[in-house]
Amino acid sequence: MTTPSSSAPVLPTPALEELESLNATALKARLHRRVEDAFQLCREVHPALPRPTVWLDLRGKSAGQAHFGRGGLRFNAQLYAENRQAFLVEVVPHEMAHWLVWHLDEGPRLRPHGHEWKTVMRQLFGLAPSTTHRFDVTRASPAPYRYACGCQEHFFSLRRHRRATQGQAYRCRQCGETLVYQSAQASEKTQ
Repeated sequence: MTTPSSSAPVLPTPALEELESLNATALKARLHRRVEDAFQLCREVHPALPRPTVWLDLRGKSAGQAHFGRGGLRFNAQLYAENRQAFLVEVVPHEMAHWLVWHLDEGPRLRPHGHEWKTVMRQLFGLAPSTTHRFDVTRASPAPYRYACGCQEHFFSLRRHRRATQGQAYRCRQCGETLVYQSAQASEKTQ
């Protein structure tokens, strides 16, 4: 792999104005085109790399996931719709780097965000290797159930709340007290 000549991303940054004007169908097509562009770049260094299938079915706090068992890349439609440009610039190359590294000879034995993945991010995509996104996940992963301890409030998702009501005890990492249910947020009470 050769190092990019500049510190700018290798894949062109899409225009924010263009992305903001896209409807859901066009936005999905734009994601598929970006994945294809990243795939073609990866094929330059690994010609036998299989083409990943793409789904927009990921939910929760994760923006993307390379899913090797299903044979493709999963993306979070909510986070994509809310963070269009950053998603295409950062998340798609991040997941495509996982896809490429997995398909190297030693890929399944390598650490997910290890040296090889970081090298692909820097040298192939021209991006700083960041393991997490900075997107607001409020709407993508609501946590409307309020719990409290001696030092602060905690907000649980429906799944965690159900586990707590079935007897799973949760403790505060700061003070060590058991978290106690207080209430659900108003928007959840009416649903």
